[in-house]
Amino acid sequence: MTTNETHGKAGTAAGTVLAAATGATGLVAGVWFAYACSVMPALARSDDLVFVEVMRNINDVIQNPVFFTAFFGALILTAVSAWQLRRTRARGPLLAALVLCLAVFVVTSAASVPLNDALAAAGDPTKARADFEAPWVAWNLVRAVLTVAGLGCLLGAMRRR
Repeated sequence: MTTNETHGKAGTAAGTVLAAATGATGLVAGVWFAYACSVMPALARSDDLVFVEVMRNINDVIQNPVFFTAFFGALILTAVSAWQLRRTRARGPLLAALVLCLAVFVVTSAASVPLNDALAAAGDPTKARADFEAPWVAWNLVRAVLTVAGLGCLLGAMRRR
C-alpha cells in the first residue's frame, strides 16, 4: 500500500486504529507517570503497614476492564496499526513503537507483576516493603520511559502518515 492508497475506507480505518493506539499508549504512559511523580512519593512518606496495605489495594483495583483495555489495547492496536501501515512512511516509527510496547509488556510481566504478587503474599510489612519498594519504583520508571518513547513514535507515525 502506498501513501496514496491509504486514503478512502482502508485509510480511514488505518488512521482510526493508529489514533486509538496513540490514545491508549498515552493513557498507559499517564498511569506510569502518575505513579512516578505522585503515588509512590506519597506512599514513601507512609509507615510500612500503610505502604503495604495501600499498594496491595492498588494492585487489586487496577486489575479492571478499564485499565486492561488501555494496557492491552496499546499493544494490540499498535501491532494492528504497524501491520496496516507497513508499506507507508509510518512503518519505521510504528515498528519502533511496537518494540517499545512489547518491552513494556515484558517489564510488566517479568518484573512488576511478580513484585506485586510477592507483596500480596508477604507477611511482615517491614520486610515486604524493603523487598518491594525500590525495585518496583525503578521498574515503573523504566515502563514510564519506554511508554513515553512509544507514544513519541506513534505521534511520529501520525505525522508521517
